Amino acid sequence: IVVLGLNRSHAKNALSKNLVKMMSKAVDALKSDKKVRTVVFRSEVPGIFCAGADLKERAKMHSSEVSSFVSRARATINELANLPVPTIAAIDGTALGGGLELALACDIRVAASSAKMGLVETKLAIIPGAGGTQRLPRTIGVSLAKELIFSARIVDGEEAKSIGLISHVVEQNEAGDAAYRRALALAREFLPQGPVAMRVAKLAINQGMEVDLVTGLAIEEACYAQTIPTKDRIEGLLAFKEKRPPRYKGE
Repeated sequence: IVVLGLNRSHAKNALSKNLVKMMSKAVDALKSDKKVRTVVFRSEVPGIFCAGADLKERAKMHSSEVSSFVSRARATINELANLPVPTIAAIDGTALGGGLELALACDIRVAASSAKMGLVETKLAIIPGAGGTQRLPRTIGVSLAKELIFSARIVDGEEAKSIGLISHVVEQNEAGDAAYRRALALAREFLPQGPVAMRVAKLAINQGMEVDLVTGLAIEEACYAQTIPTKDRIEGLLAFKEKRPPRYKGE
């Protein structure tokens, strides 16, 4: 399990040029690391997940710079969405704008009941630019996504759970890391499974969601085929026969 922690406390983890660059580097390193089985995104700053774009920095940018920065942020968040292993966002505090877009790019979101989430860009006369207009409707449905984006509404953990924005809501603890602990528990549930199977399962689901069912089933068949020649598949059958836990190597 790899934990990526955002820690730009003086600026509420706002996405500056530098933070986006560092995130991009970190995600890049994870892409090719075969030892990585699950990635958990969290914040090291109490009460804040990520406040979105750094508006102080943004105010100093020329309009031409803004569009290249937003493109870079979008690309970085796409890289995160395309990581081959399961990703979990642990939202223990506020996740607004780009911060929520970051969480939406993860496979699973877990939040504290006290956490605040919203795509608030329309308040600033702009729109979500790092995937929010696409991932939010795919997550909670078109009509609700439009309502949240049009109103720039902020929801708490309980409401986020009821609309399907997050998978789990937990009461915040004294340490302020309840969502992170729940995310780790979830990540541990993923660890015993076959690594190759996990990667191709994610691929099959992600690609299948963008196409019709017939094409999706063909994608599933192609992904299944990748597991057949693996040593892990034979090990799984052997472990079942010998009534012992499997020892998967990702081969």
